[in-house]
Amino acid sequence: MTRPSSTEPESASPPPKCPAHAGTGAVPLSGPSFQTEPQAVYRAMRRDHGPVVPVELPGGFPAWLVIGYRELHQVTSDGELFPRDVGLWNQWEHIPDDWPLLPMVGRPLPSIYFSAGDEHRRHARMVGPALEGADPFEIRRHSEQLADRLIDAVCSRGAADLVADFCEPLPVLVLARLVGFPDDEGAGIARVLKDLADGGPGAQEAHLRFGEHMTRLVAAKRAEPGDDVTSRMLASPEAFTDEEYMLDLMAITAAGHLTTADWISNSLRLMLTEDEFAHSMAGGRRSVGETMNEVLWEDAPTQILAGRWAARDTRLGGHSIAAGDMLLLGLGAANTDPLIRQSLSGGGPCAQGGNGAHLAFSHGEYRCPFPAQEIAETIARTGIEVLLDRLPDLELRVPVPDLVRRPSAFLRGTTSLPVRFTPVRTTGDLS
Repeated sequence: MTRPSSTEPESASPPPKCPAHAGTGAVPLSGPSFQTEPQAVYRAMRRDHGPVVPVELPGGFPAWLVIGYRELHQVTSDGELFPRDVGLWNQWEHIPDDWPLLPMVGRPLPSIYFSAGDEHRRHARMVGPALEGADPFEIRRHSEQLADRLIDAVCSRGAADLVADFCEPLPVLVLARLVGFPDDEGAGIARVLKDLADGGPGAQEAHLRFGEHMTRLVAAKRAEPGDDVTSRMLASPEAFTDEEYMLDLMAITAAGHLTTADWISNSLRLMLTEDEFAHSMAGGRRSVGETMNEVLWEDAPTQILAGRWAARDTRLGGHSIAAGDMLLLGLGAANTDPLIRQSLSGGGPCAQGGNGAHLAFSHGEYRCPFPAQEIAETIARTGIEVLLDRLPDLELRVPVPDLVRRPSAFLRGTTSLPVRFTPVRTTGDLS
């Protein structure tokens, strides 16, 4: 993920009011309702605007939020009309360097995440096989070892914050091993990514440290290759610069960290707060995998994703879209589109079962690469299984209404998950 290139904001003129948004009651993408009742917000959007919604980003910048399942498929399937080319955005002249969403929207960069067209496909040809080369059994072994290590740190206390003590550190520690970092650097990478995710005053400095970590890793693996993602990227037959390797490694690690952490925490939250899930899990009627899939439908870590940009004037969902307009992908909203729910058996909560037609990983050419999805699923599933095996009597220490969601319309996670359990011995004591 990129961060603003300077901490000093440039003067920028206010954004012009989008003619298509004028008088339509554009919905601000902010406010507590996105944390407390996002589905209620999406229902109101559908009622007032249909499958494509005029929205206002922080700073007053106009965009379109695509919340219809079919419309989102259309946008993500048509790379010519709706390319992921941030350089097309018709608002750039008004965007200050300290705009808070700039790290997410990004600027054109030679990386898999912020490039488009042939350049994106060139990076994908290098990154995809490097991820695919990771041994699934090794990923599970790493996940088990590191999950045990994290649980050992808290298991004798009888209490923990599952988000801080387990859900957030586990994915990045596993990913650090997979890309080639020694374990003694994994904790440092975890701290850097937490500072980035928090988005506070230390985020820009954390981004610089993140880049330094990856630059050192590229140099180390160029000198001494190993069986890891970085070495396989360096062995690609196509030529890339060290900056490109560094940026792609940053994208892989950052994109896989918080989404997987929230997938774990949202799944555990569901198990701990919903009686139906607790009883069905205890009775063996529902698996960890089914619970995780339910989360991808109902409580996906990525709710809104930026983005696509219209290559020319067009129409979508009954609205006129101007060339250069930003389209945000409403993944969480599209998953609850009544049109798609009618085709699912039962149509109600928990009816999805093993249905994998959700859009939690996006769709089309720029969706999360399949090897990355498999890695995330293995980390999340293994971590949850180890946790439930080691601490089978987990229960919340606070009332459910006291659980706080991350303050973002774009990301769906829990900031803290305080639990109690019967203290147990560490794996070292058991051996």
